[in-house]
Order: sequence, then C-alpha cells, then structure tokens
Amino acid sequence: MSNENANGVEAQPAINILAQYVKDFSFENPGAPRSLQARDKAPSINISVNVNANPLSDTDFDVVLTLDASAKDGDKVVFHAELAYGGLFRVQGFAQEHMLPVLFIECPRLLFPFARQIVADATRNGGFPPLMIDPIDFAVMFQQRMAEEQAKARVAANN
Repeated sequence: MSNENANGVEAQPAINILAQYVKDFSFENPGAPRSLQARDKAPSINISVNVNANPLSDTDFDVVLTLDASAKDGDKVVFHAELAYGGLFRVQGFAQEHMLPVLFIECPRLLFPFARQIVADATRNGGFPPLMIDPIDFAVMFQQRMAEEQAKARVAANN
C-alpha cells in the first residue's frame, strides 16, 4: 500500500475519530443498600482491559476498548462494571507495518479518557467513590499481545 495520494504526493499520516459510542454497558450493585455502608477495609478491585479492531473499509476501523472492573469484599461482589466503548476511526497515510500499532495503541489511547469517565460516573452514581482507573500503557499491552500471538504460532507450527 502506497502512502501517496492520487496526485503522487505523500499523504500525511492522520487519525480521525468519526464517532464514539457505548457499545455495551453494565453496572451491578448486588448488595445495595448494604454494600453502601461503611467498611473496615477497602474492597479488592480487579480491572481487566481488552482492545479489538475491525476493518470497515480500507481506511475506516471500528476499535472497541473493553473495561471490566469488579470490587469484592472477600467472596462477595460489591460492584461490577463492564464497558465496551467504541470509536470509528479513519486512519490514513500510515505504512502497512504501522497499522496494528496505530489501531491497538493510538486509537484506544484516544478512547480511554472517555471510557474512564463513564466507569467513574457509574461507580459514583452507584453510591461508591468514583473508580478512577489508572492510565493504561497500551504499547505494553500491544507488545504482550504480539508476544502471545507469536508463541501460539510457534506452538501451532511445531504440532
């Protein structure tokens, strides 16, 4: 794929957000109102993050950032929030070898502050202090994912 436009001039790399949306959202507060009472210790919080990207055309991609946050007191769920937050991105002017890092690092980095705010608002509206998820290093996540994919490919090749 060439980075030149129809006039033969090299296109400037660009990432444009065409739309952002909540694809799926769930907040559970199964112990309310008891879960809202003062506690001796803070609940343990577990957060998982995932990113998926799907092409819609040569330049348009649907990128979905999934955040799953749960708080537990022992074995009891205090709250559980799941958010799939998507963005429709137009990505142009990048060399093919840079497309995966753009889709799995830069695009979720742009979506994260909005998704973080939705989770914080939901936990606050659920009666808890807002859960402010720490910034995520999507580059490290991407490198881990690529290492896992390469390990799977090696195992498959040896079988």
